[in-house]
Amino acid sequence: MAEHTLQIIPLGGLGEFGMNSMAIRYGDDIIVVDAGMMFPDAELLGVDIVTPDFTYLEENAQHVRGLILTHGHEDHIGAVPFLLGTLNIPIYGTAFTLALVERRLEEHELLDQTRLHPVKPGQKITIGPFTVEFIHVTHSIVSAVALAITTPLGVIIHTGDFKVDPTPTDNELFDLHTLAEYGKRGVLLLLSDSTNVDRPGYTESEQAVRPRFEDILNRAERRVVVSCFSSSIHRIQLLLDLASEYGRKVAFIGRSMLSATEIAHNLGFLHIPDGILLRPQDIMQAQPGKVLVIISGTQGEPMSALSRVAVDNHKNLSIEPGDTVVLSSRIIPGNEKAIYRMINHVARRGADVIYGSMNPPIHVSGHGSSEELRLILNLVRPRYFVPIHGEYRQLAKHVSLAQHLRHSGLEESFILETGQTLEIDQYGARKGAKVPVGRVCIDSGSIDEVVEDMVIRDRRHLSEDGFVLPIIAINKNTGKAEGLPEIVSRGFISSESTSEILNLARQVVMRTLESSTAEERSDWGVIQEKIRTDLKRFLSKETQRRPLIMPVILEV
Repeated sequence: MAEHTLQIIPLGGLGEFGMNSMAIRYGDDIIVVDAGMMFPDAELLGVDIVTPDFTYLEENAQHVRGLILTHGHEDHIGAVPFLLGTLNIPIYGTAFTLALVERRLEEHELLDQTRLHPVKPGQKITIGPFTVEFIHVTHSIVSAVALAITTPLGVIIHTGDFKVDPTPTDNELFDLHTLAEYGKRGVLLLLSDSTNVDRPGYTESEQAVRPRFEDILNRAERRVVVSCFSSSIHRIQLLLDLASEYGRKVAFIGRSMLSATEIAHNLGFLHIPDGILLRPQDIMQAQPGKVLVIISGTQGEPMSALSRVAVDNHKNLSIEPGDTVVLSSRIIPGNEKAIYRMINHVARRGADVIYGSMNPPIHVSGHGSSEELRLILNLVRPRYFVPIHGEYRQLAKHVSLAQHLRHSGLEESFILETGQTLEIDQYGARKGAKVPVGRVCIDSGSIDEVVEDMVIRDRRHLSEDGFVLPIIAINKNTGKAEGLPEIVSRGFISSESTSEILNLARQVVMRTLESSTAEERSDWGVIQEKIRTDLKRFLSKETQRRPLIMPVILEV
């Protein structure tokens, strides 16, 4: 690594949604911005979460100076415990973001050994050759920040996730002034969120959902159950305020909802009117027209609170005819089936279900649309531009959006994907060497339970073709089989065809044993492989399927 070269190293989040993580290196000093996770695709069977592969950071552990978090969404903090499992580095973030991280570190028993440093918008910190200023931005979660990172070669602006909300619920406006000041002084590189680049115009303010909720609470004669992301503190505050206006008590249901609201209340981000709270166990005894329930589980997760309520399997809440259920969130791509299945269950119980796009809306995005992205480009006026957070099509569109700056200082834009580095020195900017990246699949949320690619392939194999288990008893003295082998199968073929095929399979295994030498029969590894090969060939020919074959040899 050249001493006077600045490297931008995306470890996740470019060319994909989720797993946002970016390393920035100058000489022998590295800082990391965010360490997020993503939820698995349908093909990743049995996998709970997916995190970036932090091999690059592990290989350069002695150079990593700290982790800086922009905000508390899972796609930015979800992989923090997995990164800290191998690197003991200080973490910087706003108090709310760090409080959310603390909960995850406690679960992984890492909290006692982790150094957490709370910061406030407007504050500057120095880490090695980097000076980082935290800039308040508006987003769908409280305490989100952009970063102005001053390096020996110039300033990098990292926007994090944002939208430019002119009327935020907490009246804390996006600090456009500070961004503009950096723009006037000169910005070397802009890294900007691309999530909503294909949406024209401006993203609606969080206040835009108020008229719809007023209408719902005004019309509803019985219970109103609202599901939203537990991190949407602004929306929860709006619901609390409206409940107070309409004379309803509020109950919170769901582990993540209780945790997030408790943290937000303790830090002063959530103001709960006096006497408004209702204990979950008292919901069904309270007058239905005087109850508002705020519940987690917007994405139809199997064991989430709303999913259990939908199938009448929750100890504190049952949906009854005439109740109103509102899904105040977007449908994350890939979750459609689970969400619509949950909505069907709720509708069967006679509830009025409100979801999807409507005007006025019941949900607004937390990401800026194309005009807001253009505004940031115009304010910052960078020398170089790299779009972040999005799939390739969005990164490409964001680069197109920046073309108008060609006449006012923008020298070049780069579309990077995860692992593709950017190098900047006194001679300019160019794409550099690739670093090792990838996805790490985590089972059951445990640091020790990383799922290898081979395991996932086996799971996919099992799900498609089932398995066949030949069980052979071999006499340890003679090396010969004691009778015909047993064959057990699951998920392979229907029971009507099983007996005939498996009888023939037994003969195949027997012929393999008989045609093998005494030396081969005495080497279990060799004989297992011979049985597997012959049986695979036979089953593939007879059934056109390729089950997982695992011979078991018993010595008798």
